[in-house]
Amino acid sequence: MKYFNTRIQLLLMLILATIPVAAHAHSDSWKFTENNNNVIRMQTKGGDSAESGNVKIEFYGHMAFKITSPKGLSIMIDPWRNDPSGAWGLWFPAEFPEVPVDIVLSTHAHFDHDAIYHPHATMVLERMAGEFNLGDVKIIGVAEKHMCKSKGWYKWTEAAKEFNQDFCPPDNFLHMDNFIQIVETGGMRIAHWGDNRPLPTKFADDLLKNIDVLIMNIDGSRHILSYEDIDAALKRYNPKVVIPGHYYTKGASSILTTLSTADEWVDRQKDVVHLNKSELLLEPDKIKSLKQRVYYFGMNHSKK
Repeated sequence: MKYFNTRIQLLLMLILATIPVAAHAHSDSWKFTENNNNVIRMQTKGGDSAESGNVKIEFYGHMAFKITSPKGLSIMIDPWRNDPSGAWGLWFPAEFPEVPVDIVLSTHAHFDHDAIYHPHATMVLERMAGEFNLGDVKIIGVAEKHMCKSKGWYKWTEAAKEFNQDFCPPDNFLHMDNFIQIVETGGMRIAHWGDNRPLPTKFADDLLKNIDVLIMNIDGSRHILSYEDIDAALKRYNPKVVIPGHYYTKGASSILTTLSTADEWVDRQKDVVHLNKSELLLEPDKIKSLKQRVYYFGMNHSKK
């Protein structure tokens, strides 16, 4: 029996040794070689988020997007990781890139959105509500709720019974809260939907009006939003630019995500630009006349 127990212990040690480092969530910020020099420059020189200027958006797969202001302040939203508990499988074949950024944001406390300690960030604004200003950037965090009833083929919300909790408000646990992030810079308003429910409160709805760019969950499996949800939201907010996210991205996603590509929905749209790289330069003078142009990154995602 003692020999058998020893073998079991060794087996458990081997299993634990194979779990990726991404499984832990603690901060390694004290090891980062980066510093806050750019943040100091921004707070000293200031800036105006309404001043027109080019804004760069980079796609890192799933719902992770990096936004860089005209004056060079960088913001990463929703970096991903694999579920530390292992209950949801391996959604990502690699760890999130240790990219240096000034600010990292997370819309909600789900593993595929909250790897806030993987980017080398000077500041962490996790699940932020209210207003934040620095340099030529203004960020408005909108406290809202996560989609709580799955509409696609994979009924992930049925796990609520297993976890003995209500996923829907008002008695939901924290992980079913969502914080839409609106980044104002370069004279544009860029909204990152997170995993929000399709019909926000009036308070949130009003803040989302006059959005120039909307980054939204769009995938063929309808994991978060149905096509009807997406189309209704676009009709309400009428953004000049739509950027799909939260879809299967070869190289960044594994098939265990249960997600599909956004191809089917994208192919239905009238004005589509298929990007051939992982970054997009938004020029305010060029987008002001657009009406829901779709910029689709497809399988192009940044790895650094």
